Amino acid sequence: MADSIDRLYRAVSAAADAKPSSSRTARLLHSGRAKIAKKVAEEAAEVIIEAMDQHHDNVVRESADLVYNLTVLWAAVGVKPAEVWKEMQRRERLYGIAEKLAKRPPKARRPPKARRKSPPAARERG
Repeated sequence: MADSIDRLYRAVSAAADAKPSSSRTARLLHSGRAKIAKKVAEEAAEVIIEAMDQHHDNVVRESADLVYNLTVLWAAVGVKPAEVWKEMQRRERLYGIAEKLAKRPPKARRPPKARRKSPPAARERG
């Protein structure tokens, strides 16, 4: 799988210097990061929809589209597949192959502050 994505990445990267009219990949790369990110989100949503509808073959096709668009995004932002593979290997060493690291460590919960009692009301003298 990594070899396939590496080959795809090389082809996508080569399209970065091509005219937008030469290919869909070149057009997508020239459209900018926001458009590419939107395509990644759209494809991810399509994978989810097909999975929820239990359409196995459509999940396969939409997943391929997602991988393609993710690879285009990597190329647009300068992330190389080898960097992703390295991070995956690091995680596997730390947590096992099936685990995902938390985005950030959970914040330590502070005990609630004690409420100050307001001073007793002054009694009126009369």
